[in-house]
Amino acid sequence: MEDHNITNSLIKKAMRGNAEAYGQLIENHKDYLYRTAYLYTKNEQAALDAVGDCILSGFQSIKTLREPAYFKTWLTRILLNVANDSFRKGKNLILTNEIEKAGFEKDISIEERLDLYQAIENLPEKYRSVIILKYFNELKVSEIAYTMDIPEGSVKAYLARARKDLRIYLKEDYFYAN
Repeated sequence: MEDHNITNSLIKKAMRGNAEAYGQLIENHKDYLYRTAYLYTKNEQAALDAVGDCILSGFQSIKTLREPAYFKTWLTRILLNVANDSFRKGKNLILTNEIEKAGFEKDISIEERLDLYQAIENLPEKYRSVIILKYFNELKVSEIAYTMDIPEGSVKAYLARARKDLRIYLKEDYFYAN
């Protein structure tokens, strides 16, 4: 509970323009931000660029955050927007050695991992986002809904459709309904 109170205090300070508090919050979330950006960009430098842009954009707009409890999902929304902009501009290149370094799915071979990433990349943006947030970042449906600014029912529908599309694309059952 003490960690939650400290984090809440940092968020409130950051919302009032305290750069040091914002910096500490970013330090606490940097691994999460990088991992999420990497899942979108599949490139170390592009992920670092996306995180950097997210941090800057977040600091510039922290005063728009209405509820401190939603800091992480608010920041994730900013990161998704930055990463999706990067994706649309074609800045993401799949590099085998970088996927090996990431090692997110340790139980599958590099070939299966490449197939999985390619399948996810081929999904429409809204489906790609819910899959990454659900299965790679382990967010709850309610958190995904807030992050993407859509109803929970839409998140569930997108997840179902994305899993169906992935099964068809992969012709294997990598994803099971949860």
